[in-house]
Amino acid sequence: MMIGTISALSAQGRSPFAVLVLTERGGQHASFTDTGLEWLKNTGEKDGFHITEIHDTEKITAEYLTQFKVIIQLDYPPYRWTQEAEKAFIDYIENGRGGWVGFHHAALLGEFDGYKMWNWFSNFMGGIRFKNYIAKTASATAYVEDRKHPVMKGVNPHFLIPNDEFYVFDKNPRPHVKVLAHVDEGSYQPVSTIKMGDHPIIWSNPKVKARNVYFLIGHSGSLFASKDFTTMFRNAILWAGSK
Repeated sequence: MMIGTISALSAQGRSPFAVLVLTERGGQHASFTDTGLEWLKNTGEKDGFHITEIHDTEKITAEYLTQFKVIIQLDYPPYRWTQEAEKAFIDYIENGRGGWVGFHHAALLGEFDGYKMWNWFSNFMGGIRFKNYIAKTASATAYVEDRKHPVMKGVNPHFLIPNDEFYVFDKNPRPHVKVLAHVDEGSYQPVSTIKMGDHPIIWSNPKVKARNVYFLIGHSGSLFASKDFTTMFRNAILWAGSK
């Protein structure tokens, strides 16, 4: 399903481009997905990109992906992919055929719903496996680690993340990725005893050719009320799509 239109050129003079958005509909992340799609439509009209939404990976082939400069995994998990889609996505990322922006559920790595863990995707995310999550959603303060990174342009040095779900992994991805921001686990409201210690929440993998960024956050539509979040999201799309 194609949503929105491409302006002739964005206000900044960028050529228009196409973005593939892979979504889950309904469920506990429905408000994030619904709000995100509306935000993407409006932002694309201003910045010269349009989005095509798909709900599964049946259409994904190497040829299909040639249409898109960016893939956004808007809370879609790293399982339930067809073998052909997995192969096409690996080629897209490893050979830099476009950029990628992933959210929250995109790192739900492990054995879920009868599916085995996709080991390549785990390595792409820093060699991690989902272990736990804080018992309730919580608000917390995040701290930017690399203020010079294009994704962090115009973002405050620290900012509030409202009403989100913070995954805990079996190991820290930091040794294998470029961490852009972490969460202060001592700032959780309500307080949680489930913690990682050093807890990255936004990172990029510089070992692949595709420009990419993963946001651990993305549970609730309330996140779009944060100017810092929408600034990062917009920056991520334009950065990932500019190579």
